[in-house]
This record gives sequence, structure tokens and C-alpha cells, in this order.
Amino acid sequence: MRRLRILVLMHEDLVPPDDMGGQDLTRVEWKTEYDVVSTLKKLGHEVRPLGVKSDLGVIRAAIEEWHPHIAFNLLEEFDGVSIYDQNVVSYLELLHVPYTGCNPRGLMLARDKALTKKVLSFHRIPYPDFMVVPQGRSVKRPKELVFPLIVKSISEESSLGISQASIVEDDEKLRDRVAFIHQSVGTGALIEQYIDGREFYVGVMGNGHLQVLPVWELLMDKLPEDAKRIATQRVKWSRKYQDKYEIRSEEATNLPEVKACEIQDLAKRVYRALGLSGYARIDLRMDAAGNVYVLEANPNPQIAHDEDFADSAEKARYSYKDLLQELLNVGLRWQPAKAA
Repeated sequence: MRRLRILVLMHEDLVPPDDMGGQDLTRVEWKTEYDVVSTLKKLGHEVRPLGVKSDLGVIRAAIEEWHPHIAFNLLEEFDGVSIYDQNVVSYLELLHVPYTGCNPRGLMLARDKALTKKVLSFHRIPYPDFMVVPQGRSVKRPKELVFPLIVKSISEESSLGISQASIVEDDEKLRDRVAFIHQSVGTGALIEQYIDGREFYVGVMGNGHLQVLPVWELLMDKLPEDAKRIATQRVKWSRKYQDKYEIRSEEATNLPEVKACEIQDLAKRVYRALGLSGYARIDLRMDAAGNVYVLEANPNPQIAHDEDFADSAEKARYSYKDLLQELLNVGLRWQPAKAA
């Protein structure tokens, strides 16, 4: 294995300290960054973390000074705007620097959830019915879009703005929730048919040749009886809430092999339809009748050790070190000029 110079791009507030000072590494905000940097070093690579906020100049300066073989991209935003992450990747391509993760066109398509659904429609991939209410517009629900509905941000990730109140049963609550997304999250609102059922995640890696990881399931069976089984902000990010209600994710073992293969095939179709590269997680739900719907695609998902993507990769016989090395290999093989 060749020893690489790897520039790890991360938000400037998430650069791991040189001295850990006895901190609980399972709970620090920069766990992902620490896991990636420390593991790449264990692989024998020369690693340089670089904090980035709103200045591309720091990236260019590091590249001109150090000449990295590849950038390991952990940025989820730029200048505080989530959809600007695609511009950082475009900048790397203009500088002819290989990188891990998704290409800018794939990021653009996947970040816009409504545009994603329009692409899926062309490819006849099933998804929940939906409508969009841009900022400053009022809700005019078509009669064919029936309750219950779920209201989300059109572009934000990580369940931002999603709570039990996101599921609405009448027009008054629908208007209230759309106003909440507009005012509190600051984006347009996506109104989507609520699919009551099981929630699955499927990891995919690669450019042309794809590797599909085992189907993973978010288990929320211990939530209160009146609570909807959805991935709210608390479900995803509150350790206290997760512990209280035994929320966990694991391989979807209680799933017929035929259905698991169907879900994995759907994930590959979504990945290809959106022109994704590097690695991504495809989110799906299955109703009581066994119908599967694609919710969204998440390029560059959470890559920390012991998170969904890494756990499912381990089931596919990728240790965490092997997983990060494979992501480097995939990034080094990506050729932007030949992908258009």
C-alpha cells in the first residue's frame, strides 16, 4: 500500500486537539474527525487536518505548500451554508486534487430533495408523493396529496427541523409547520406523504463499479405508543433520548432475502440516477404491505467509527481501517473530466 499525503478537510471548529486531555471520545463533537484522522495515521499515511470555514484560500495554501495526493473531505457546509459544500469539491477539481466522497453534480442533485424526486420519477423509482412550498409562499395543498403528511426542509440534512410535530393531520397544522420550516430552519418546505412503516438505510460505495452494503434498519420500537416512528433530531442526535427509548440501528435481519435484494437494487438505481460517486447512504421506508419508497439520498454520510455506514461496512467484511482505505482508493480513481 502506497503511503499517501492526505489533507483532511473539516470545519474549523471540529479540528481535534493535539492533547485529548482524558476526554470521552465517544461524546466529543469532533468524533468523526478524530476517528478519520487517527485511523488514517494508523494506516501509515501522512495526515494533515485542515480547518475550513469561509475561506477557500486556506485550502489552496495547504495544497501549494504540501502537495497532498488526495483530500479526505469531511465538510458538510461552507460559510455556514450546507448546499455550498458542492462548491468546495468543485474547487478541488479545478485544482486537480483528488478527493474522497461525492462529486459536485451529485451533491447538487441530492441536496435538493425535490429535484431528487423529479429525477427518480424519470427513472420510475418509487418515492412518496410530495409538493414544495418555497420561502415566502403559502400552502396550497392539492386534493390528491392526502393526510397524514410530513413536513421537512427542502435542503437541510441530519433531520434538522424534524420532530413529532412534523407529521400533520390537517391543513391548519400543515400551515403552521410550513411556517416553522420557513422561519426557524430558513429554507423552503418539502411536504411529503407520510409512509408509516420500517426505515432502512443502504450504504453504497464506488464510481462506475458499485459495492452495496447490507440493509440497515433504524429500530424505534420502544418509543411511546402515540409517537410516530420517524428519525427526528432527538432520535438521531440525543444520546440521552436514544438510551431512554433503546433507539438503535442494526442489520435488518427480519427481512426476506428477496426483499433485501430489492432494497439494495433500489439503492444502486438511486445512486446511478443521481450521478453519485465516492460513497452515499440511501434512505428508504417500507409500508405494511411491503411497498418500498425512497426517501432521499445522502452523499458523504456520517463516517465515524460505530455509526451506521461503518457498522454496515463491517458486516460486509470491511474493518474501519479497510473502509477508509477503500474510500481513498475510490477517490483516487474518480476522473471528473470523464464523468460529464
